[in-house]
Amino acid sequence: MQGKLIVFEGGEGCGKTTQIQQLYRWLLAQESLQLLQTQNIMAGIKLTREPGGTEIGIKIRQLLLTQQNPADVPLLSKTELLLYAADRAQHVEETLRPWLEQGYWILCDRYTDSTVAYQGYGRQLDLTLINTLNQIATDGLKSDLTLWLNVPPEVGLARAAKRGAADRIEQASKAFHQRVSAGFTVLASGNPWPHYADPHYADRCSEQTQNSETDLTDSSRISFSNSGFSSSGPTAEIDASQSVEAVAQRIQQVIEACVNQWYPDMNSPS
Repeated sequence: MQGKLIVFEGGEGCGKTTQIQQLYRWLLAQESLQLLQTQNIMAGIKLTREPGGTEIGIKIRQLLLTQQNPADVPLLSKTELLLYAADRAQHVEETLRPWLEQGYWILCDRYTDSTVAYQGYGRQLDLTLINTLNQIATDGLKSDLTLWLNVPPEVGLARAAKRGAADRIEQASKAFHQRVSAGFTVLASGNPWPHYADPHYADRCSEQTQNSETDLTDSSRISFSNSGFSSSGPTAEIDASQSVEAVAQRIQQVIEACVNQWYPDMNSPS
């Protein structure tokens, strides 16, 4: 019995936390998934996040996201990158692999795409270095599906502001968040979900990236997702600018299609 790793990705305020909870409740009510459990094909559903999916990860998360005082020594970008990698290494070995081996479906809030988008595109750190660190941290563990909740940065940041005090990442510049969004676009174009209806999806994503308001430096950033190691599974783009209900419905449609693909002898969730 082998589980499935379903990752939610996206920029600030895209609604990942809300949609993970929506999908979790929906999955629990599906008769077909209950049947998979009774047949010992899957063990159940687990929720987790990065950073912070382990006890050690919770401490790392506090270092990464706590709002700094002006008098504090700023956290260096490379330090930030290494802390995310350390959190992921612990998370993969302590949580993700054991749950998958036990047959659980895992709904994970962020995985390796966030590191590429935030530290690679946002902080503009070396993508080859990030690629190497992701290989080490994941030890080759790939997601089975990535759900990219795509929302314009200004919309997402406005949503995030309504939650109260901004964390350290949310406080970054508008240009930073625009680069992050462009990074997610590049990643999605490199491995689009095969059921995606638009045959020109990859070309459209590339065009969006090249037309971004921010400079993504060189062509190696554009082609990164198409070469070397990738720990991200097929990426389904979800328009997260819609209502919570509309986004949840689209995610459910994607999951229904994946269930049919993963378990061809099963009917779609009712």
